[in-house]
Amino acid sequence: MRIRIVDAFSDRPFAGNPAGVLLLDAFPEDDWLRNVAMEVNHAETAFAHPLPEGGEADWALRWFTPVTEVTMCGHATLATAHVLHGTGAHEGPVRFDTLSGVLVATPGADGSITLDFPTAPLTRVEAPEGVAEALGAEPLTAFDTGPNIGDLLLELADEKTVLGLTPDLKALGAHSSRGIIATARAEDPARGYDFVSRCFFPNVGIDEDPVTGSAHTALAPYWSERLGRTKLTGLQASRRSGRVRTEVRGDRTLLSGRAVTVIEGELIA
Repeated sequence: MRIRIVDAFSDRPFAGNPAGVLLLDAFPEDDWLRNVAMEVNHAETAFAHPLPEGGEADWALRWFTPVTEVTMCGHATLATAHVLHGTGAHEGPVRFDTLSGVLVATPGADGSITLDFPTAPLTRVEAPEGVAEALGAEPLTAFDTGPNIGDLLLELADEKTVLGLTPDLKALGAHSSRGIIATARAEDPARGYDFVSRCFFPNVGIDEDPVTGSAHTALAPYWSERLGRTKLTGLQASRRSGRVRTEVRGDRTLLSGRAVTVIEGELIA
């Protein structure tokens, strides 16, 4: 079967967030899915198969990190939609049946793909004791992001502080089920983004995720309320980096970006 590595939330190779993508006839045993994801060894590997016509979804979709299955993944969904459209396996909007419900990916005339995801419910909480020491910076505010994401969202003092983080990842893992989203307002919006973030997910085997679509379902409503606009652009400032265009529509958040296939090969195992 064909296996592809796709850089999502990027318009060029070797940037954004890489995801493995496999299109299947049906889902094999979970152990096989986990082993393939471990072999691919990217933040997520997506597995999809077509569903019968006439239902509420077109394809079934699951996502695995090298160590576990996850409930929601934005960049691997974008990567899967990119492969479906690029290979002719599906035309137009594609509806995915996932652990987070039906998620829709719609291709745009400009080559981008827009994901329709549930908006994360944000609940303000006290910053846990020890999180500032583990992160290496004092948070201004802390929010729980709900069960689909399972992160702790922390606003820091400024963009420079976010960019300079060198957290203690082992200690950081004690403070949320998946990890930590660190964010700040953009220092200069003229650079083309409104807020900056970095995401650390040691509990699912990802020290720092390059570009996290699911995190932006929490970042978008947070910054939309702070900045008074529903349409924003976020920069995830990892080493690979990437930008996510967001639009909050009540209980749904739209995430838009491009993707590039960088590797295509044959899986023989």
